[in-house]
Amino acid sequence: MMAIPREAGRITYSTKIREMKKISLSEYQKAVLIGTIFGDACLNGNWSKTNYRLQVRQSKDQEAYVEWKYNVFKNLILTPPQYYKTTNSVWFRTISHPDITKMYNMFYQNGRKVVPIEMLHTLLENPLSVAVWFMDDGNLIRKKGIVRGYHLNTQSFSEEENMLLSKGFASIHGISCSVERNHQYYRLAIYKKSSREHFVEMIKDHILPPMRYKIGSIGDSP
Repeated sequence: MMAIPREAGRITYSTKIREMKKISLSEYQKAVLIGTIFGDACLNGNWSKTNYRLQVRQSKDQEAYVEWKYNVFKNLILTPPQYYKTTNSVWFRTISHPDITKMYNMFYQNGRKVVPIEMLHTLLENPLSVAVWFMDDGNLIRKKGIVRGYHLNTQSFSEEENMLLSKGFASIHGISCSVERNHQYYRLAIYKKSSREHFVEMIKDHILPPMRYKIGSIGDSP
């Protein structure tokens, strides 16, 4: 039997990556990616810092959510989600990809994640993007067992950027968002009953069953 050259495996691996780089992100993938960037994910550069890839990491408790995102971006991923014992987390990353690099160039300035004005309507107009953002970075505000509102934990953004997001929710959806101080940072809060009901109605069809605890029950809301 003829021996297979050791280089053959490497050639196949490199060819697979090259073919993946030719794939354009679907509109669904773009919507999930935008919500993910606004949320918990980070975009990492390759060794030359000229191309970027998406990395997703969540606690083991959110494994089903990580698995869902993995399936969304599966055609750009070489290795399934991995468990990292030290932090009790599950993670995966895509290959570096031209479409992800374009997103990096819009969302990052000097290595800091920002709110790009040109992407604001793209984010807020798409319920899927907002739902992913909320599943990543949102939480329920409950007092004495009653739903009082929702947070979007936007502490990585400046006060001005939070104000921009708040105005965007108001102008696009009529949703009233407060910008509240959280230690030395800022985040969005939705307290007004009509606004939080509208917010949940907008995203509920895209909230995964394991993540529905984040929106609670409208019936619990006074």
